[in-house]
Amino acid sequence: MLPYETLIQIDKTLRLPVYQQIANRFVALIQEGILKPGLVLPGSRVLAEQLQLHRRTVVAAYEELISQDWIVSMPRKGVMVATNLPVIRPRSFQAQASPYQQGPGFSFAAVPSLPMYPGPEPKAGTIIVNDGFPDVREAPLEAWIKECRSVVQSPRYGRMLTHGGPEGSLTLRSEMVKYLGGTRGLSISTGNVMITRGAQMAIYLAAAMLIKKGDYVIVGKPDYFFADMCFEQLGARLLHVPVDQDGIDIDAVETLCRTRKIRMLYVISHHHHPTTVTLSAERRMKLLKIIRQYRLAVIEDDYDYDFHYNSSPIVPLASADHGGNVIYIGSFTKSLGLSVRIGFMVAPPAFIHGAGALRRLMDLRGDNLTEEALARLLADGTIERHLKKSNKLYHERRDLLSDLLTTELSHAASFAVPSGGMAIWLKFAKKYPLPALSEKAARLGLRITSGEQYAYGSKPLNALRFGFASLNKKELTQAVAILKQLTGK
Repeated sequence: MLPYETLIQIDKTLRLPVYQQIANRFVALIQEGILKPGLVLPGSRVLAEQLQLHRRTVVAAYEELISQDWIVSMPRKGVMVATNLPVIRPRSFQAQASPYQQGPGFSFAAVPSLPMYPGPEPKAGTIIVNDGFPDVREAPLEAWIKECRSVVQSPRYGRMLTHGGPEGSLTLRSEMVKYLGGTRGLSISTGNVMITRGAQMAIYLAAAMLIKKGDYVIVGKPDYFFADMCFEQLGARLLHVPVDQDGIDIDAVETLCRTRKIRMLYVISHHHHPTTVTLSAERRMKLLKIIRQYRLAVIEDDYDYDFHYNSSPIVPLASADHGGNVIYIGSFTKSLGLSVRIGFMVAPPAFIHGAGALRRLMDLRGDNLTEEALARLLADGTIERHLKKSNKLYHERRDLLSDLLTTELSHAASFAVPSGGMAIWLKFAKKYPLPALSEKAARLGLRITSGEQYAYGSKPLNALRFGFASLNKKELTQAVAILKQLTGK
C-alpha cells in the first residue's frame, strides 16, 4: 500500500474543509500519474486511521471524488481510481517519465563493459556454451537444502544470523583449515582464512589492499579479464607478460622485477584463464625464488583446483616457502554447482584483518546461513563425495568433447586437451571470425561467445573457452554439429 500518510498532508489552519483538501490531493495524485487508473484505494476506515481523522471526513472526500468521476465505487470491494477519467485534466495519463529514467544529473566514473554474448536472451531449448561452469543438474541440492533447514532450525540460528565478523563464519573457517590442509597442503589457522562472496570479491579486496594509483602490476597475456579490469579500476598500470603452454613467462616476470618497481603479480597457477594451461613445476620453483628475492606480493588465483583429470594437481605456490608473500584465492561456487557465491582468501593474519576492515565498508558480514551450511557439508564428507563424482563425470565430458572437436571440427579450430578445469581453449582459423560465427550459431539454437572479452586490452584472439562440464553427451554432440555445419564441412 502506498504511504498515504505522507502523500496527503492536511493543514487544519486553512479555511478549506479537510475533506476538500483530501479530495483535491487525490485529484493531484491521479493527475501526476502516481495513482494509476484501476488502482484500488484503501477503505475509508483504513485511510482514516492512517491520516488520523474521523472516518466521516474520509467518506465525505470519497463521495466528492465519486461525484466528479475521479473514482468509482465497487459493491463489496471499495473504491478505485476510474479507468474512464474526466476529459478535463491538466495532464495525460500516459506513463510519466520517472526521474530515474533521466540523467543522471551528475558525473561518475564509468567502468568498461565487455560483451559476453551477442544478441537477445536465448530461447528455450538453446544450447549454451559457457565459460566453464559446473552442471547445476548434478549439484548436491538435496543435501544443501537439508543442511540449510538444519541450520535454520538450530537454537543458535538467531545468534548466527545477527552475529559474525567480515572474515566469515568461524565454523566454516575452521573446516576450511582442515580442507585446504588436506587438499592443498596449506599449513594455516583460522586467522589466515577469510570467506568472501565468490572469488571475485576476494580478488578485489586483496588488490584494493595492495594497489595505489600508478603502481605496476604484472599480469599474463591473455589473462582473466575481470581481474585485469579490477586492477585498472584501482589505478594500476598493467605490465603484460606472455603465457605459453607452460604458463606465465617467469623470465619476463624476473626482467620486469629487475627494471621496475613492481607492486604485485597476478597468476593463475592451475588451468589458466582463458588458455587452460597449468604453470609447470620448473616455472613454479623459479617464481618462488623471485617472490622471496623481491618480496613480491602475489595474488594466486586457483579458482578450480578441485577439477583435475590426468594426474594429481601440482600443489599451489601458497603451499611452498614464499615468505608470506602469496595471497591464495579460491572458490566453492564452481565446486558446488549451486547459485551460491562463496570464495575464500588465505593470507597472513594481519592482511586478513585489514581485508576484513575494508570488506566491512561494503558488506558488514557474510551470508551466515550459507556459510554454516557449507561448513556442515565439508564436515560430513558431502563435498568430497560430490567432487569425486563430478571429476569422473567432467573427465568423461572433456574426453568426449576432445574427440568430437578432433573428428568434426579440426578443419576450423585447434586446441590442446587441458589437464583439468571445465573448459577447452578453442582457437578458430582466421577464415571463421568468431563474432560472425556467434551470430549465425544463435540462429541455429547454439549460444557461444564472440570471444571479444578474452582479448581485453589486446587484439582479438579469435578463440573462446568451450565449457564442457555443464553439457551432457547429447548437448555436446549437437553443439559441435552446429559449428561443423557453420564452418562448411
